[in-house]
Amino acid sequence: MPTVEELYRNYGILADATEQVGQHKDAYQVILDGVKGGTKEKRLAAQFIPKFFKHFPELADSAINAQLDLCEDEDVSIRRQAIKELPQFATGENLPRVADILTQLLQTDDSAEFNLVNNALLSIFKMDAKGTLGGLFSQILQGEDIVRERAIKFLSTKLKTLPDEVLTKEVEELILTESKKVLEDVTGEEFVLFMKILSGLKSLQTVSGRQQLVELVAEQADLEQTFNPSDPDCVDRLLQCTRQAVPLFSKNVHSTRFVTYFCEQVLPNLSSLTTPVEGLDIQLEVLKLLAEMSSFCGDMEKLETNLRKLFDKLLEYMPLPPEEAENGENAGNEEPKLQFSYVECLLYSFHQLGRKLPDFLTAKLNAEKLKDFKIRLQYFARGLQVYIRQLRLALQGKTGEALKTDENKIKVVALKITNNINVLIKDLFHIPPSYKSTVTLSWKPVQKVEIGQKRANEDTTSGSPPKKSPAGPKRDARQIYNPPSGKYSSNLGNFNYGERFRLGISNMRD
Repeated sequence: MPTVEELYRNYGILADATEQVGQHKDAYQVILDGVKGGTKEKRLAAQFIPKFFKHFPELADSAINAQLDLCEDEDVSIRRQAIKELPQFATGENLPRVADILTQLLQTDDSAEFNLVNNALLSIFKMDAKGTLGGLFSQILQGEDIVRERAIKFLSTKLKTLPDEVLTKEVEELILTESKKVLEDVTGEEFVLFMKILSGLKSLQTVSGRQQLVELVAEQADLEQTFNPSDPDCVDRLLQCTRQAVPLFSKNVHSTRFVTYFCEQVLPNLSSLTTPVEGLDIQLEVLKLLAEMSSFCGDMEKLETNLRKLFDKLLEYMPLPPEEAENGENAGNEEPKLQFSYVECLLYSFHQLGRKLPDFLTAKLNAEKLKDFKIRLQYFARGLQVYIRQLRLALQGKTGEALKTDENKIKVVALKITNNINVLIKDLFHIPPSYKSTVTLSWKPVQKVEIGQKRANEDTTSGSPPKKSPAGPKRDARQIYNPPSGKYSSNLGNFNYGERFRLGISNMRD
């Protein structure tokens, strides 16, 4: 084993040799042997080995293996020094191997080491993106779980920081090709990260690119298979995939396949869904996703069938008025509960699809259904108006910090929901039913009114929001769908008509 003095002496021989450095193979071998020495010798070897690496291609394997031994040393300072120098080995055909080694080193629990590995990977990415991706995806497909997890997170966070000259079209095509291999077997969390990676690629932000992503998600969601509402994994997969698909839909990238699947397979089983997450209102979650997708449907082969299923489900949440006894009191013991959150979603979805088949409710075969529907709408609207008045009264004069309390936040959301339902009901009360009004779903940010646009009506959610531009919001402005907290749903989603109605009259008289 060489001493510190011998290492310095041989370093001097190599440094002084200039262009003839490659002729001093024995001196370089002494430096390679430094990895077998003590702490001081190893630190010097960690610096000297990479410095002259390129001059001795016949010793490339020995040099890389020696540096790798130092990367795994017990002494953290030696490991850090060795990792810092690894990019110097990333030349020619050695680069994928170095990328593979660095990817494995992502499993370190030392934060300084972890940052060094990240920086080293980024530096070789800029030298040869394709070669670096080869090492990363090799470990994602075949490496240990912790390495796979961190390699995926590296791609999801670091790719967006790379300049366009590094992420060329060919490099992005390689990322897509390799990602498809990984997506054949991924967890829900991994799928979300890969969708983040792919949706951030420049080449996939075009209409055709987003369409490719939608097809990827549809394949992952297994839309060709029969939906099993009692299998939490099946439910979770559908929810995870649909959340990733929603931001991709636009005027030119249609949601038709997903909406059809929801109408045919999920809505009929809504009440028997098994929630994959404790405390999640799974029915409301599904209905919100359906509502968001319904705005972007294209031509639909089974439009009438889907509308009928949607309509039938809507009727379940829009009760008939309770029968009155001879004394004018309700014959039943309880007033029906009005579930505003569910109705907003279903009514909005029906309103969106109804635009494509405006004769659905007025067809002769549906005459009795329309009459029944209007009775339900009228009953629901009565309770709605009382609740809207109560909410407005409760929020009257409150601004700024006062509106930020949990209680008032709930009331603000409740007011948005009830106003939305009110606008949609008014549309459907027209003769024939109309589908012209536009509302912003209660959990979505309200769009700003442009100067010159018609000012909002008092009966809408802070007014009827402006119509969306034909192309939809900019790609960058789209957000991944996140379900709201369950507090609103549990406290205000169920509304007892009789109790609220009596309370409303009392308040008005005061």
